[in-house]
Amino acid sequence: MFDAARHAETLRIMELAPVIPVLTVRDVDDGLAQARALVAGGLFAIEVTLRTAAALDIIRAIADLEGASVGAGTILNSSQLEAAQKAGARFAVSPGATERLLDAAEANAMPLLPGIATASEAICLIERGYQFAKFFPAEPAGGAAYVGALASPLPQLRFCPTGGITQESAPRYLALSNIVCVGGSWMLKKEHIQTKNWNAIKFASDAAKELRPPVR
Repeated sequence: MFDAARHAETLRIMELAPVIPVLTVRDVDDGLAQARALVAGGLFAIEVTLRTAAALDIIRAIADLEGASVGAGTILNSSQLEAAQKAGARFAVSPGATERLLDAAEANAMPLLPGIATASEAICLIERGYQFAKFFPAEPAGGAAYVGALASPLPQLRFCPTGGITQESAPRYLALSNIVCVGGSWMLKKEHIQTKNWNAIKFASDAAKELRPPVR
C-alpha cells in the first residue's frame, strides 16, 4: 500500500500545472533544451519516456534544471523503476500495471502513476490503496466520456489521462471532477524541435499552462 506521504507527493507533482508534457528524445542537449522551454512556459512536471537509449541521461540532465520535476515514463518493470530513481527521477509513470510492478513500486520511495484503461484495472489499484492513476491510451480507450463515467462508481481514484490529447481536447478532460491533470506532447511540435525553435515551444507551453488553474 502507498502511504499518505507518497500520495501527497504524487498529488503535488500532478498539480504543478494542468499538463504534464511527455518527451521521447534521443539527444541529451535537445532534451534539455526542450525541458528549459517547457519550464519557462510554466510546465514544471516533465515525463521522459524510457523509449530511447539516452532517456536516463536526459533524466539526469533535467534533474539538475531549476524548477523542473522530472519523471520517467514507460516504466515496465522493477529494474527500470530503480534505474530511473538513481538517475534523479522524482516520479514514475507506467502505461499499465502488473502485480510485480506494483509490488516493486511499493518497495520504492518514488511515486508511481500506474496506467489503467478499464474499470476492472482501476478497481485493482483501489484495492492496493492507490488514489491516482494514468488513464491510457485516453482517446482510443474512450476519451473524456469514458473516464468521466468512472467518477461516480469509483470516486476513490483520480486520473492523468494521456494518449492522443491535444490543446483543443484537453479542456474536456480538465473539466471533469476526477481529473487532476492531463499528459501530452502537442506543445513539442517536430518542426519546432528540428529547427530548435525553443521560443515556439515556450509559447505553446504557456498556452497549455493557462488551460486551467493548477490547483483546485
